[in-house]
Amino acid sequence: MRTNVLLIFTTRSRKIPANSYMTRDFDMDRRTFLAAGTAALALPELVSATETVFDPTPQEVRIKKQFEPGQILVLPRSYYLYWVYEPRKAMRYGVGVGRAGLEFTGTATIDRKKEWPTWRPTNSMIERDPIAFSKFVDNNYIMPGGPSNPLGARALYLFQNGVDTYFRIHGTNRPKSIGTSVSNGCIRMLNEHVEDLYERVPLGTVVTVL
Repeated sequence: MRTNVLLIFTTRSRKIPANSYMTRDFDMDRRTFLAAGTAALALPELVSATETVFDPTPQEVRIKKQFEPGQILVLPRSYYLYWVYEPRKAMRYGVGVGRAGLEFTGTATIDRKKEWPTWRPTNSMIERDPIAFSKFVDNNYIMPGGPSNPLGARALYLFQNGVDTYFRIHGTNRPKSIGTSVSNGCIRMLNEHVEDLYERVPLGTVVTVL
């Protein structure tokens, strides 16, 4: 498994406006992938000491040259996702991430993309919180895509060696959760931001969550 340590330069950043405006998750314990993906990953050092206020707005930032274009890097502890699109250049988006013990760590690829995806929580999610997911207990109900769906407007599905990890980069129907650790492990973005990212990244894109 490849690991990266991210170093970001923000001395020449400028805001870039975002573009205007699943199938069923099969039953599997995502902790299998959490255990497999955990490695000795150092917390990336952010170079800028002046930028301390979280800003989810998509911005162009300078990035170390060893990070090649065409990959996504996620820093859960700073709540940012970086899409490296040119040498030494990346688009930075604010994100929400998983609660402690549920977050994904490691490297995966985007093997599937869906607009307004359907959704069903995994059995482990239902077992952890049967009250919150009561409509899914003892049935095969799949929530249709739409504004009320927790996956929001777009979903990018993360796989490892062709196997679904059951983690996603997706939109949200809870915009105030961006910049927090509240999800069941997935990486969430504002709908307009995930729509923008969705158009930029092709299938096969490598995603590294540090």
